[in-house]
Amino acid sequence: MAPKFMLSNPMFKGSIVALVTPFTAHGEIDCVALDRLVEFHLENNSDGLVVAGTTGESATLEGEEFSSVLRRVVRRAGGTIPVLAGTGSASTRAAIEKTRCAADLGADGVLVVTPYYNKPTQSGLHAHFNAVADASDVPVVLYNVPSRTAVDMLPATAAKLSMHERITGIKEAAPGAQRMMELRDLCGPDFQVLSGDDLTCLDSMRHGADGVVSVAANVIPGRMHELCAAAAQHDWAVAEQLNLQLKPVFDVLMIETNPIPVKWALFEMGLIDAGLRLPLTPLDETLREPVRRCLVEQGLIDG
Repeated sequence: MAPKFMLSNPMFKGSIVALVTPFTAHGEIDCVALDRLVEFHLENNSDGLVVAGTTGESATLEGEEFSSVLRRVVRRAGGTIPVLAGTGSASTRAAIEKTRCAADLGADGVLVVTPYYNKPTQSGLHAHFNAVADASDVPVVLYNVPSRTAVDMLPATAAKLSMHERITGIKEAAPGAQRMMELRDLCGPDFQVLSGDDLTCLDSMRHGADGVVSVAANVIPGRMHELCAAAAQHDWAVAEQLNLQLKPVFDVLMIETNPIPVKWALFEMGLIDAGLRLPLTPLDETLREPVRRCLVEQGLIDG
């Protein structure tokens, strides 16, 4: 099965939005709001979209819902920007099945998180991702987020996996510039390294990252694109100024578990309803004013 991409031409870079999944007040997929969000990101120069990732409440999406959301986003994006589908699972078989489904539905690639809860060894991680990539007809981006999964995929393991022709990059959410430098050194210049953390994404790009999979880009897509574009051009003065301006947004979107604050922010902006799915609940009432105040100060809503 020949890959349909060029390793020398990175597809996933810049500000890639970790897209929320909008729900109605009754807990159903809000298709109108989903279309609105995709248009919002196309108009504001986002560099890519991640569908059904952690921020998209992937753990609560049923099989047909995953297909419905991905199909709709792919159609709405119309090939203008790349779409990555979150297809990770604690089960290798399930991850393979979702990856094949995502490819059939037109995703440009898949974002595959390390298997959660069962805590595989490094050799287990290597076998898992190789199996997924062997079954995939689209690029595979690894996703390492120890704080969510209780397992840390080490740079040496990522380097071994980078030898697979369909494993083209990694979203790295383990903190620290040292990790970024190790990944860049071990995996080579053609392997795409993405930050998984808004607060440290600029520092990550200083040390070799190609961009960020961003929660904050849900609400400030244009400025996140500008920050990443400046960093890619090594225009550090502009990038640092933008980063300083946006730090209050990064901070306020972490006051409760993601995606609770970002979905409330989007609700305040009139882009989605406030719905989440259990076990997540809406933002605590005591925390709503800080979010609203930040949005006002950033010029995103009226005071």
